[in-house]
Amino acid sequence: MFERFTKDARAVVQGAVGHAEETRAGAVEPEHLLLALLDREGSRASFALAALGVDEHREAVRRALRDARRRAGLSQSETEALAGLGIDVTEIVAKVEEAHGVGAMSVDDRKGGRWWSGHRSFSRGAKEVLEKALRVAVARRDRHIGDEHLLLALVLRPGVPAEVLADHGVTHASLIRVLGGAGEACA
Repeated sequence: MFERFTKDARAVVQGAVGHAEETRAGAVEPEHLLLALLDREGSRASFALAALGVDEHREAVRRALRDARRRAGLSQSETEALAGLGIDVTEIVAKVEEAHGVGAMSVDDRKGGRWWSGHRSFSRGAKEVLEKALRVAVARRDRHIGDEHLLLALVLRPGVPAEVLADHGVTHASLIRVLGGAGEACA
């Protein structure tokens, strides 16, 4: 499948690996793909994000992703659902961090100071994003998988990246409007 990736899409994947290594994550996650997309300039995805106003909010998006990582990867909607059951995730995070240090619940792989610096694997979620990007490209009748397909795949897959992007005005519908082309959801 990677032979169909454009130079920009490959750069996003490589950037995601870099972000995973930077945070000492055990695997590349969908959040790392989003961070790598935010780093890009001069590509179709970066154009779409700029057109939708994300350029002005890049730090807010990064902060929202960091906050979700501190909540053990829970999205804001999952946090709110737990609150509806009487579980205060913020309070739990505060107590755990008080006892074990800031970031103790983080999904990063920093436990015990051990960290493997070899080949970085992709989580199930990241693999789903890559597969969905292929389906998006096929549905749009595009011959190659570009970084715009990765961005579309991220907003189509439920989870923290889609929620954070939606909070900043980036939805499937808004991306289709900016990028043009087929609007199929490719679910």
